Amino acid sequence: MKAASKILNTFAYGAIAPLRNLIVGLLLVPATLQAETITIAALGDSLTAGYGLPQSDGFVPQLQAWLDANGVDATVSNAGVSGDTTAGGLSRADWTLTPDVDAMIVTLGGNDFLRGIDPENSKANLSAILAKGQSAGVEMLLVGLTVSSNYGPEYQAAFQGMYPALSQEFDVPLFPDFFAGMTEGRDMAEARATLLQADGIHPNKEGVALIVEAIGPAVADLAERAASR
Repeated sequence: MKAASKILNTFAYGAIAPLRNLIVGLLLVPATLQAETITIAALGDSLTAGYGLPQSDGFVPQLQAWLDANGVDATVSNAGVSGDTTAGGLSRADWTLTPDVDAMIVTLGGNDFLRGIDPENSKANLSAILAKGQSAGVEMLLVGLTVSSNYGPEYQAAFQGMYPALSQEFDVPLFPDFFAGMTEGRDMAEARATLLQADGIHPNKEGVALIVEAIGPAVADLAERAASR
């Protein structure tokens, strides 16, 4: 900066003065135009909260580590509550969407399925959550689930179908299946035996790592879209 000052001081008058002012302005720009870190709220249930795992092994901490390792300037806040249904998520949406939140991941529905809740009710709750996100002006990523036919094929189709329908209705990107990283290209019996906790529902540390590896690029894209708003 001292050398630059000596050069600039030689431009004392006439047509050179505007050039001097321009150079000074350019030297000052980097100090004032630094990008802000994107804040992403992960609204979900026990899958988001990291149920049954040490804090560092849960979904949000492992996702944060993935983003850091891949140079994504974003901070993920854990808004997951174990046992929450879509109705519970809706009840927390307003205070999750604080002014500092730039983007939101919505991962809900698993407990609705376990309780056999009517998919139309679940869809209505998710719709209201997405509407609140749009009103708050945040970018969103909707995460779906692939479920069994415990309640019959019609229930299964209605439940799984609500995610793409809402994605299209609200023009929100969809990551079709939270467990995709665990199940794609693997024998299901082996995946259950090696990648789930003893309850047979929640992923273990290794399972979460595979989930994060699969969903990470979609979250990176979410952060990029939020940064460009």
